[in-house]
Amino acid sequence: MNVKKFTAATSREALRKVRDALGPDAVILSNRPVDGVVEILALDNDDVASLASPAPESEMAAPRPNLRIQEPSFDDLEPAPAPAPRPAARPAPRAFQEAPAARQPMDRQPMNSLYDMDEPAAPSVPPTYVNRRAPQPEAPAFDMAAMTAMMSAAIAQAKESAAAEMHGMMNEIRAMRGMMESQLAELSWGTTQQREPQKAAVLREMLAAGFSASLSRYLIDKLPAGKDAAESLRWVKTVLARNITTMADEDAILDRGGVFALVGPTGVGKTTTTAKLAARCVMRHGPEKLALITTDAYRIGGHEQLRIYGKILGVMVHSVKDEADLRIALKELRNKHTVLIDTIGMSQRDQMVTEQVAMLTESGADVKRLLCLNATSTNETLNEVVRAYQGTGLAGAIMTKMDEAASIGNVLDVLVRQKLNLHYISNGQRVPEDLHLADRAMLVDRAFRTKRDAAAQIADADLPLMMAGLGNLNNDRSLREVYVG
Repeated sequence: MNVKKFTAATSREALRKVRDALGPDAVILSNRPVDGVVEILALDNDDVASLASPAPESEMAAPRPNLRIQEPSFDDLEPAPAPAPRPAARPAPRAFQEAPAARQPMDRQPMNSLYDMDEPAAPSVPPTYVNRRAPQPEAPAFDMAAMTAMMSAAIAQAKESAAAEMHGMMNEIRAMRGMMESQLAELSWGTTQQREPQKAAVLREMLAAGFSASLSRYLIDKLPAGKDAAESLRWVKTVLARNITTMADEDAILDRGGVFALVGPTGVGKTTTTAKLAARCVMRHGPEKLALITTDAYRIGGHEQLRIYGKILGVMVHSVKDEADLRIALKELRNKHTVLIDTIGMSQRDQMVTEQVAMLTESGADVKRLLCLNATSTNETLNEVVRAYQGTGLAGAIMTKMDEAASIGNVLDVLVRQKLNLHYISNGQRVPEDLHLADRAMLVDRAFRTKRDAAAQIADADLPLMMAGLGNLNNDRSLREVYVG
């Protein structure tokens, strides 16, 4: 196991050294500050793998030998069996009997008289002993499974520590990237203001009119070259009007008929708008062709307001509480030419919005949902509303409280990016006078005309800061379908 130590002034530099030396799969064993520097002990991933599961031919895979050595004691020893006696030797010749002792072999004992011995004496052989102790039990074998589990736990802990360090480092990298993008955007727009001042003028106009910074920058980047500020602004208005979808006439609603449900947050004017549409239907087809349904059983006096409108128009108002009641009511009113449903107003962040959309979708009839957009809301709020009430798709939108809005560029921005079909514009409380068909050219012209004075209040030094935080516009899907041809 080759454990390496790396030291650096910061954790980032130490991790970079580990990555350069051992690769991206290195295992961090420890990370601690030592004497003002950061010390990291790391291990190569190949070494960790070899420790966790040794190769079959390696010594670690072989069984552990029994290293216990039992010393024998004399109590456990017994003499070995005596060797068999040798056959008697023949008498040696006399010449050898009279030979001096020096000529005798070294391995034999000297004898005083060979003639007095019946047989030669047996040589002196040291006794041998054997161990009669019972065999001892072998030591337990090496537990490879326990070692593998310990190594796996150590590796998992090391990986968790490395993942935490990597997560912190990635957050720092993202923060650095954001700062660099902001600085580069500021430099880019500073150069653009000096080289093409007409773009800065058009950008101020769009921001003052209430359009989002992302849509404004997207159109500014697509501006044709060689145009002055006035021509560029006219080009932007033309592009915006071309990308706003409106209803050409009222035949899609009044003549064709069907079931329409007005949805949206609380206080956007759904009940009043429902009464305006009901009055238009009665004026064209009569009260017997129209039916009104309200699901507002929570707000005090909510259904009473619609009942008063229905009484004035001579139209019956039905109140439902849930999906079952709505299904029964729509089944009973299937012979009506037009059915208008006034729904409960709730916040776009309320979980009941999903239940309301499901109730209208699964009611057994083709219910077309019309989203009421409050012209006084901000761009971010309107986008949240559209995402919450989108469901399987919206049939169209109605701009409400236009008379109370300081600017309507925010609503037009949402219509362009969300591809909503604008049916009507409501600009007052009168029924049914304050309900008009949408004219896209008029809406775009009014958006820029009402905030012309506010454009002069945006300084040139503020434009780079507004454009700096937009990031990459190519990742914004809502801008990909904006037609600028």
